[in-house]
Amino acid sequence: MRVYLDNAATTPLDKEVFDTMAPFMLEHFGNPSSIHSHGREVRSAIEKARKTVATLLNTSPAEVFFTSGGTEADNAAIVCTCRSLGIKHAISTKLEHHAVLHTMEMLEKSGDVQVSYLRHDERGVLDLEHLEELLASQPRTLVSIMHANNEIGTLNDIQTIGEICRKYDAIFHSDTVQTMGHYKHDLQQLGANFIVGSAHKFHGPKGVGFLYCDAGTKIQPLIQGGAQERNMRGGTENVYGIIGLAKAMEIAYRDMGEHARHIQGLKDRMVHKLREQLEDVSFNGMSEFGDKSLYTVLNVSLPASDINEMLLFSLDINKISASGGSACSSGANAGSHVLRALGTDPARGNIRFSFSKYNTAEEIDYAVETLAKMYKKIPA
Repeated sequence: MRVYLDNAATTPLDKEVFDTMAPFMLEHFGNPSSIHSHGREVRSAIEKARKTVATLLNTSPAEVFFTSGGTEADNAAIVCTCRSLGIKHAISTKLEHHAVLHTMEMLEKSGDVQVSYLRHDERGVLDLEHLEELLASQPRTLVSIMHANNEIGTLNDIQTIGEICRKYDAIFHSDTVQTMGHYKHDLQQLGANFIVGSAHKFHGPKGVGFLYCDAGTKIQPLIQGGAQERNMRGGTENVYGIIGLAKAMEIAYRDMGEHARHIQGLKDRMVHKLREQLEDVSFNGMSEFGDKSLYTVLNVSLPASDINEMLLFSLDINKISASGGSACSSGANAGSHVLRALGTDPARGNIRFSFSKYNTAEEIDYAVETLAKMYKKIPA
């Protein structure tokens, strides 16, 4: 049995999505910027995809811009806001994805922006009173806070954060890469200036994403070189990627309730069986709590042991794919800035399991049994 439990890194492409993309790989090959019929038919498909995304997000197609993925979208929102609007103060957290964290560090190092970081507790729950204190002292600020943490699953109340930002006339960007396609985002209610998506996190293709930028926030493009995306992103569009993104998002919204129940059931099953079959097991962040964490992520803290250094490798030998944190991290304990920020015990084995609609109860049972054998609770 091969078991894939690293869906927070990437998800398998949905066959229905591939079938929708295929004609734009082989038949509809025109450049969407060309004015002839080959170009016009492709341009029409892109705009149809844009309308699909906008409708699902309850916003205008004019506020949706396609990008190469979530990282580019995050960079564009942060860098272009600071440079275009003259923002000199930004607020974020030490728990953000590196697409945000490294961008903030780059802007601070260059002297463009002063960055303040919110306080949080040992489970990654943010102190929103601290956010108010910081905004009260410097109200014209960029606030960048993710919806759900990609490593520990902790959900942030971005509705309340958005309300606080509006109170102090702050620009609010939320990295919604991990929750896009898994939760509904109503942009008429949310009040964010920017949110982002990446298709491969919800069974779409890699290399394509989008940036939502509300019409009242005027920024200059991050990538120069052409008038594509209404002068917001130079470069020929990733046509079949955009088509696939829209289809994947359409499917995700269509089947969201069913898939959420299925995946939450798998996560609850793993929590129960881990506690049943392993001693001294706990969970990082809020990932064990269904209503306070992203239902696709479970971050497990395993007992201190000599095997922890080779934990991910040992699971891989047993045909189980998981991770120690985000996809850019390596090893069960190394590389996770999130776990370091939480002050987790580096001697323990910390591992992220993340689930999708394609996982089964049998796969969960096999993963737990494999871990139990590795930690000697049940005989090999």
